[in-house]
Amino acid sequence: GNMVEWCLPQDIDLEGVEFKSMASGSHKIQSDFIYFRKGPFFGLACFANMPVESELERGARMKSVGILSPSYTLLYRYMHFLENQVRHQLEMPGHYSHLAAFYEDKKGVLHAGPGRGGSLPPVYWLPSIHRYMYPEMKITHPAGCMSQFIKFFGEQILILWKFALLRKRILIFSPPPVGVVCYRVYCCCCLANVSLPGLGGTIPESKPFFYVNVADIESLEVEVSYVACTTEKIFEEKRELYDVYVDNQNVKTHHDHLQPLLKINSADREKYRRLNEQRQTLLYSQEVEGDYGPCEEDLFVLFFLEQNNRIFQTLLEVSASQDKTLTAEHARGMGLDPQGDRSFLMDLLEAYGIDVMLVIDNPCCP
Repeated sequence: GNMVEWCLPQDIDLEGVEFKSMASGSHKIQSDFIYFRKGPFFGLACFANMPVESELERGARMKSVGILSPSYTLLYRYMHFLENQVRHQLEMPGHYSHLAAFYEDKKGVLHAGPGRGGSLPPVYWLPSIHRYMYPEMKITHPAGCMSQFIKFFGEQILILWKFALLRKRILIFSPPPVGVVCYRVYCCCCLANVSLPGLGGTIPESKPFFYVNVADIESLEVEVSYVACTTEKIFEEKRELYDVYVDNQNVKTHHDHLQPLLKINSADREKYRRLNEQRQTLLYSQEVEGDYGPCEEDLFVLFFLEQNNRIFQTLLEVSASQDKTLTAEHARGMGLDPQGDRSFLMDLLEAYGIDVMLVIDNPCCP
């Protein structure tokens, strides 16, 4: 099995990290990276696999080198160091001086530090986007991960957007390598940002859990909202742990009341068309004018942020009005399909505790 070979500081609780930092099924690949969560910390580990002529090691030596931090803002900066170190550990096992020096140099940056005790600032996904998540996420992931996400899921990003906004428990399955799948978790989180004041006192904080495995089952059982990924197929059978299961490009849910949200409607297609149009305009201006100001990541985040703000602005205005009536006209104004998004709207009002009356006729009822 996996074991922690070396760590600093030595008194830190690393139970389960040996499985989080080496994804299940990794023996089939040469290298990978993996984001994960351990208690209040985020982790990044780089994995590598080297063939060796040793019966004891069964012909392969596999190691991961990783770091833990209260936030993942800085983790990506050390990816290159971790990749080099894991190769070093494979070729020269037992030489830890570079890692010890790195820890001594960075411990003030990566750990809570004196005077802050054990309390860490919560990582909010909504509604405190400007204070926490967006600046954090913006510099955490490499250029291109949004365009890969859009290319991979296509129009289905609008289905994921609705589930993310409803705070559902979203689990993404994929065989290794898992690094690119951790980016999909991150992109899913970017779909649900809102920056309106006065919204969401009662909403559960939604957490990017990144990679999870069977050792995380107990902690997932108590989560009301999360986005995570796994390489372990057994999770699919454990329906009590998730609301939405994403297998490759197949987005599904076992809840009957969420089935209508799996259908792409005309308003979704229009949003997807607008998103692609804005991306093309941005790429064109970068090529022609050499304008490298806003990047595609910014465009993607802001596209959904504006969409979400428009929806909640309208809902809050209607709930503050005298008759509290939400009409088909309101739905269209929010960029939603009055019929196709009726069930999404009802779920949204319930999830956020917004008091309005929906008067959009259901075409299925006489």
